[in-house]
Amino acid sequence: MANYSRTDRVSEEVKRELSSVIRELKDPRIPQMISVVSVRVTKDLKYAKANISVYGDDKTKKDAFAALKSAGGFIRKEISRRLNLRQTPEFTFVEGDSIEYGAHIQKLMRDL
Repeated sequence: MANYSRTDRVSEEVKRELSSVIRELKDPRIPQMISVVSVRVTKDLKYAKANISVYGDDKTKKDAFAALKSAGGFIRKEISRRLNLRQTPEFTFVEGDSIEYGAHIQKLMRDL
């Protein structure tokens, strides 16, 4: 059995809940193809860096990250409500490209 630190376990729980909260947001700037790739929480649980992957053009990505940034307070409140943590982290959303990379690999495999 692998040893996982508390921050790793909290990061996974925050990732799961963050994904759920983002799906429930009613902002039209957030597309259907958005994924929480990873979340890293600091040891003191004050900050969290969320790696978010958005499928679409640059304008779609820019709008999605603007929507996430503006909903940051609501997201933090919802995470606090769902998880029983002493401190709820403040989120920083970072762009990832895993959805586009997966689509690219799938296209390459189809072309073979």
